[in-house]
Amino acid sequence: MVAELMKIKDLQPSQLYISKEKLDAVMSWLDPNDFTNFEPVPIKLLDGEIIITDGHTRLVAALLLGLETVPLMWDEDELNWDMYRACVKECKKQVLLSPIDLLKRIVSKEEYDIKWNKWCDVMQAKVLGK
Repeated sequence: MVAELMKIKDLQPSQLYISKEKLDAVMSWLDPNDFTNFEPVPIKLLDGEIIITDGHTRLVAALLLGLETVPLMWDEDELNWDMYRACVKECKKQVLLSPIDLLKRIVSKEEYDIKWNKWCDVMQAKVLGK
């Protein structure tokens, strides 16, 4: 499947929340008519499903601007895919099946640090067996 032809709504998130502070920063520079400064959002085919590995905030910003597609790229990095599996599993448990669902999960920086960053730290310790 060609990454450039996929719609934002068809991508599976691997993140539970969006920081309003980060979103405001992206909204300040994102131009829906010019993707010159837009770094493609990395996606990965993981267990037969296309997931977002980074760039959730850019995707939410794009949705808020009425965009259906943005530049995407296949993630070739060697990442901790077990951690991503755990994140995707939790997203599905919380019925976050598309970046559209993250529009209801925009929180303050403080909430983001508690609800997402702290959750990641705990989950990573579980996944890594620490």
